[in-house]
Amino acid sequence: MLLLYNTGVQLYFIAIYFVSFFNKKARLWINGRKNCVLIRYQDSIWFHFASLGEFEQGGPVLEEIKRLHPDNKIVITFFSPSGYEIRKNTPLADAVYYLPLDTAANAREFINAIQPKMAIFTKYEYWYHFFNEMHNREIPVYVISGIFRPKQVFFKWYGSLHRRMLGFVNWFFVQDDRSKTLLQQLGINNVTISGDTRFDRVWANAQQPKSIPAVEEFKNKNKVFIAGSTWPPDEKLIAALVIQYPDWKFIIAPHEIGEDRIVKLIELLPEGSTARYSQISNLKSQISNLIIDNIGMLSSLYQYGDIAYIGGGFGAGIHNTLEAAAFGLPVIFGPNYSKFKEANDLIALQAGFSINNEVGLKTIAETLINDERLCIDAGIKASNYVETNTGATKSIVDSINAVI
Repeated sequence: MLLLYNTGVQLYFIAIYFVSFFNKKARLWINGRKNCVLIRYQDSIWFHFASLGEFEQGGPVLEEIKRLHPDNKIVITFFSPSGYEIRKNTPLADAVYYLPLDTAANAREFINAIQPKMAIFTKYEYWYHFFNEMHNREIPVYVISGIFRPKQVFFKWYGSLHRRMLGFVNWFFVQDDRSKTLLQQLGINNVTISGDTRFDRVWANAQQPKSIPAVEEFKNKNKVFIAGSTWPPDEKLIAALVIQYPDWKFIIAPHEIGEDRIVKLIELLPEGSTARYSQISNLKSQISNLIIDNIGMLSSLYQYGDIAYIGGGFGAGIHNTLEAAAFGLPVIFGPNYSKFKEANDLIALQAGFSINNEVGLKTIAETLINDERLCIDAGIKASNYVETNTGATKSIVDSINAVI
């Protein structure tokens, strides 16, 4: 099994290398791992995040650990460029790196350099050689906001190597009962149901959001529909709503903001009705659609909304519904949401709504727009849900802090 794993890792690297010749994200992935000079530390605390979403999710724990232990160096690694490129200069860390390719030699070299006293991984990402090296050196490994599903490789007949990785983890802080039960079925009992640290992050943000005066002026007491982290299939549906509801204003924040993507999005919308945020100083009164052409604003944008649509549900899976829910917005999203506990919970509370096509979106939007009381009630349920589920950060930090 280990031979197959090592072969798979190398084949993945080769595939990314060839794709990098014509794909910017793959090129960043390759180049970011070239000629990396590691700073040598003693007793650092290592946080690993797959991407930007996991960084935001684990951020509350990172901030609290740093506050409580200012003398310990903080090292952050990312697997994906979408995390590294945006947070490589974060003041929360003393060093930020791309995670080296998971080989035995890379794991030894990396751990020799940063000398972690512990490692904290958020939600998922299990790398055999890094985990094995830390296990052999008796360096504690913690998984926070973990989530497990029966279809994952750990629970398959062919998942013996991945089950071995789970055995290298000193403690799991999981989001729900199902995750704990699945781990216990494998004989893993070093598990605490702590919840999801994202609730702490989005709730704190909603209590003290960053003001965006230009967006406030754009809203100007109008009803606003905010579509966040959208992809082309989402945007085609939103464009139909723009035409149907000319009295509403629309803010669209695409997941990717390359020039070609922004141009194609503008072409979907009525001519002369749309502006980019970067050009908002030139806004005219007839502008009813605003496209966010930068990264990092979305979590604050929701304060100006009345209804939210979360993108990704027609692809690999929906993006962050909790940011909008924390501000008391009912949330709409596409059909691929089953892996996301919070989306299922919001649907059960009638605070979230899944759609399969344009007709479905128009039906839900019409219901929420025409029944203001229903819309407000859904938003209140969404906000209450987020507040009720805060507290994971304290639970995790109290446990980890006891052994630092």
